[in-house]
Amino acid sequence: MFELTLRAPESLVEPVSEALIDELDALSVSVEDADADTAEEQALFGEPGMPAPAPGWERSTLQALFETETAAEAAAARLLAQDWTAGLHVQALAEVPEQDWVRITQSQFAPVELTPSFWVVPSWHEAPAAATHVIRLDPGLAFGTGTHPTTRMCLRWLATQAEAVRGASMLDYGCGSGILAIGAALLGAAPVDAVDIDPAAVTSSQRNARDNEVALRTIGLPAAACGTYGIVVANILATPLKLLAPLLCGHIAPGGQLLLAGILERQAAELKAAYSPWLALTVLDHEDGWILMGAERPR
Repeated sequence: MFELTLRAPESLVEPVSEALIDELDALSVSVEDADADTAEEQALFGEPGMPAPAPGWERSTLQALFETETAAEAAAARLLAQDWTAGLHVQALAEVPEQDWVRITQSQFAPVELTPSFWVVPSWHEAPAAATHVIRLDPGLAFGTGTHPTTRMCLRWLATQAEAVRGASMLDYGCGSGILAIGAALLGAAPVDAVDIDPAAVTSSQRNARDNEVALRTIGLPAAACGTYGIVVANILATPLKLLAPLLCGHIAPGGQLLLAGILERQAAELKAAYSPWLALTVLDHEDGWILMGAERPR
């Protein structure tokens, strides 16, 4: 395997990347800020719900992988021969040593402690001895591995409210990997429904529920959610949560609990206003700039 490293201005990043993949037989292309870790480093990705500060970095480093050195050299020569690639520079061509990419990827995901007795554990790890409840979950296409603060806060709330969760019906709206529905089921919630607009999330949730040997009543698209529930959880983002306010509140049974996550601290007032016709939201937890909000529907 050989890696071709190129330096490109912002205007060339997309066309050069497309040419590498579509025409020049590159196996993959990655793009990084060429000025990263310098005084010229440029923020590119904004916070959720906010526009990106810029369409691209002023200067980018492109790293393209090829099966052979000959293919990498030919790609560089063809690119530099084009009139439209003025400003593109070759920085390096180097052999990439063989590595166990599966093991490297797995090493990035360790067991996640929610409480001393409740853990999220990848399949290649042993569960801690003190763990009485374990969610077995591997990284996949759908959001939710327990590593993000929003997921951890939701699971932490479920674990610390175990008495209320046990025997309660629950809806996980926007289930992603199904981790919240699975966690609730392991803690004794029943019946549990998990829904998502993304078919890949539905498939992921079905697989993860099966792997964890939990019986979720429904795993499907949002239309599958029906009736009211003792607990309604939605870990999405602030903007869709505001739009979903009447729908989510309509699924809460009298005396039931609503949990909302995917909200930044600065967005708390917006969510309170959006849900005020139905419920009085309060902040239940916070971590790394994110908050968990919730409310109880009056009986």
